[in-house]
Amino acid sequence: MLLHLIRISKKSFKRTAIFVACIVLIFLLLDTVFPFKPHIQYATQVTAHDGVVLSAFLSRDDKWRMYANEKEITPQLIKTLVHKEDQYFYYHPGVNPFAMSRAAFRNISSGRRTSGASTITMQVARLLHPRPRTYLNKIIEIFRALQLELHFSKSEILQFYFNLVPYGGNIEGIKAASLLYFGKPPQLLSLAEITTLTIVPNRPSSLQPGVQNNALLEARNTWLLRFQDEGLFEEHVIRDAIAEPIHIKRRGVPRLAPHLSVKLQREFADQPVIRTNLKLQQQRQTEEQVSNYINRLRGQNIHNAAVLVVNNETMEVEAYVGSADFNNPYDGGQVDGIRAVRSPGSTLKPLLYASAFDQGIITPKKVLNDVPGNFSGYEPENFDRHFNGPVTTEFALANSLNIPAVRILKEMGTSSLINQLKKSGFQTVKKQEKELGLSMILGGCGVTLEELTRLFASFANDGNFQPLQYVKEQKKTGKTNHIVSKDAAYLITDILTQITRPDLPANFDNTYHLPKIAWKTGTSYGKRDAWSIGYNKRYTVGVWVGNFSGEGVPELSGANTATPLLFSIFNSLDYNSPKGWYHAPENVQLRKVCAVSGDIPSDFCDHQIVDRYIMGVSAYRRCSHMRYIFTDGKVSYCTYCLPEKDFGKKAYANLAAELIAYYEQQKIPYPKLPPHNPLCERVFHDGAPIIVSPNEGSEYFIRKDEPQQIQLACQAANDVEAVFWYVNDKLFKKTNPNEPVFVSPPLGRVKISCSDDKGRNSDLWIKVSSF
Repeated sequence: MLLHLIRISKKSFKRTAIFVACIVLIFLLLDTVFPFKPHIQYATQVTAHDGVVLSAFLSRDDKWRMYANEKEITPQLIKTLVHKEDQYFYYHPGVNPFAMSRAAFRNISSGRRTSGASTITMQVARLLHPRPRTYLNKIIEIFRALQLELHFSKSEILQFYFNLVPYGGNIEGIKAASLLYFGKPPQLLSLAEITTLTIVPNRPSSLQPGVQNNALLEARNTWLLRFQDEGLFEEHVIRDAIAEPIHIKRRGVPRLAPHLSVKLQREFADQPVIRTNLKLQQQRQTEEQVSNYINRLRGQNIHNAAVLVVNNETMEVEAYVGSADFNNPYDGGQVDGIRAVRSPGSTLKPLLYASAFDQGIITPKKVLNDVPGNFSGYEPENFDRHFNGPVTTEFALANSLNIPAVRILKEMGTSSLINQLKKSGFQTVKKQEKELGLSMILGGCGVTLEELTRLFASFANDGNFQPLQYVKEQKKTGKTNHIVSKDAAYLITDILTQITRPDLPANFDNTYHLPKIAWKTGTSYGKRDAWSIGYNKRYTVGVWVGNFSGEGVPELSGANTATPLLFSIFNSLDYNSPKGWYHAPENVQLRKVCAVSGDIPSDFCDHQIVDRYIMGVSAYRRCSHMRYIFTDGKVSYCTYCLPEKDFGKKAYANLAAELIAYYEQQKIPYPKLPPHNPLCERVFHDGAPIIVSPNEGSEYFIRKDEPQQIQLACQAANDVEAVFWYVNDKLFKKTNPNEPVFVSPPLGRVKISCSDDKGRNSDLWIKVSSF
C-alpha cells in the first residue's frame, strides 16, 4: 500500500513538474515573441551642476512626467511606499498568489469588487501600458508583471513606479509631484510629505493637492497612526509628522537659465535629464545683477544685456544669462543675446595684434602712425575722431585706436585674420568670408557673445582654443588648437591689464573695487552694441549691453555701459582671486629699442627704452627714423648732383609721407628737408607721390544735369614743395602737396597723374559714367 502511494506521488510530482516546465517554456516563448521593452516619454529636465532642476519642459504627450534617479528616491520613501502598497514586494515574482486568492474570495462572496490584488510590479505594467479593466487585460497585466521581474531588478521596478505613479491632471511621478506641489526635490521630503504623496494616487479626485487639503491632512494622519500601530516608524517620528502642517499648492515649474534651457532642450530633446555645468548660486546671482543693472539704465533707453561666465580651467559654462528678463515681451526678453549675431566693434583687435606678434610684424613698443589714411577707398576714423600721430603698439591697443589696427591688418592681410577667426569657431565669419575687408577689424562682420567669450578664454589659456562645455555628457576631444602662441597671448594679456586707458569707467578710477583682470571693450557703429570681455586665471566673462531692436543710444559705449557690469560680476565672482597672475614665458625676453621707432637702436638713437619681444620671431630691424642728407644749409644734394665743396652731411627726420601730410594738415611743426638742388637733372622714381583720391579702378557716376567734381589728393615726400596734376596727360593744376584739388572729369576711362617737383610721378585710371 505504501509503495503504491509512493508510486502515485512520484507520478503526480512528475506530472506537476512537466506541467510547470511547460508553463515556463510557454512563458519564455511568449516573452521572446512579445518582448516587453518599456519606452517612457519623460519631460525634459535641465539641471544645474549639483543636480538641482533649473527648468523643465513637457513630455511629447504633454505630461509633467519627470525622471527620478536612484539617488533621489530615499530609503524612507521606499520604506513607506512598499509598506503601504505591497508589503511582500521583495518576496513575490511579480504576482502575489495569496493576495489574489484572498481578493477573489472576497469579491465572489460579496458579489462585487471589494478589493484588488495588484502588486507594485503589476501597477507598473498597467502604468506602462494602460488598458481597460477586464479579466483578459488582467491576465495580460500579470504576464507583463512576470516579464518585468524577469528582466529588471526590484530597485529598477520601484524606480519605474516612482516615475509613473499618477497624481491627477498631467502630473506623473514622485519627482514632478514633489517639485510642483512642495517646491523641492523628493530627497528633501519629510515623512509627512512622503505620506501625503503616497496616498494621493489611490484617491486623486477626492484628495487633490491644493484643493482638498483638509481631507488630505486627515487621510495623511490616519496613515501615519497606522504606521505607528504597525511599528514602521518610532513614535516620536510619527508624532512630529502628525504635527507638521500641510503647505501644499500647485506651483509652476522652475525657470532658471531659460535661454540655455531652451537651447539645450532643442539639442537633446529625447534626453530626460540634461545635466549642465551651471553653478546655481552664480546663475542666480548673475541674473539678479543683470536685471538690477538694466533697471538702472532703462531711463537711458537701454533695455537689455547678456552675460556668459566660463571657467577657464575646465571651459565649463557656469552662468548663462541671455537677457535681462526672459518674461518681458516688450524688450525681446526671449531673444538669446549670447547667441545673437551682432557687430563686434573693436573686440577683435586683440586677436589681430596677437597674430601680428606671432608673425613678427610688431612688438609692444613698435611705433605706429595714428594719422589719416586712405586704404583703397576706405578711410577709417578713431572712435573720438581724433588722431594721435606716432604711438606705440601697446598704446594703440589699450586705447583701441582704429587707424593703427587697419594698417596692421593691411600689412598682415585680411585672409590671415579670417583664417584665425575660422579656427576660433566664428560661424558667421565663415559665411561672410568673401565679403569681408579691412573694415572687419572695426566691427564690419558678425559675431556672437558666445564666440567672443570663447576667444578671450583662449587668451586666458595661453592661446589654446577649446570648445565651451555646456553639459556634463559633452565629449572632450582632448586636442589642443593653438590660435596664437603662448608668448603672444601673454603680451596681449599684459597690455589689456593696464588701467591707464580711456575705456576704464570713470567711477572705477583709483578705487579698490577694480578687479585684477585683462579686458577689452567694443562699441559697434551707430552705438547699437556695447561689449566688454574680461578674464583672469580662473574665469572669462563676456558682457553685451544694448537693445535687441538694434536701436542705437548716444550714451551707449563699451567702456561706460558694459564694463561696469563686467567689473561688478568679477567682484562678486572672483574678487582677489587666489590663482595669481600670468608670468612671462621663456621666449618672451627684454631688449632695448629706440623710443622713436620701437626698432633696434642705431647711431641716431639717443633715447632708448626696454621692450618685450618673442625670441626668434620678432623682427630685428635697425632704426631708420633719421637719415643723413648732403646739404649746404639751403638745398640738399644727391650723389649725382653733389658739388665739389661748401656742403656737409646732416641728419634729418625720415618721416613717412602720411605723417608729413598729417603734420601739414594740423599745422604741426616738424624738421623739413631742404629742397633738392633745382639744377639736378636726375629723375627720381623712389618716393613718388601717393595718390589717395580718387581710388585706382573705381567707377564714378555723375549726373548729366548737375556735373559733380572729384577730389584729387596725394601724399608726397617731405622734401616736395609742389605737385602737378594731369588729367589724360594734360596739365590741370600746380598746387602745394597738401592742398586739395577738385576736377570735373570727362566721361569714359580717365587717366589721373601726379608729379612732384623732383620729377617723380604716379598714375592711376578711373571710369566716369553719367546717369
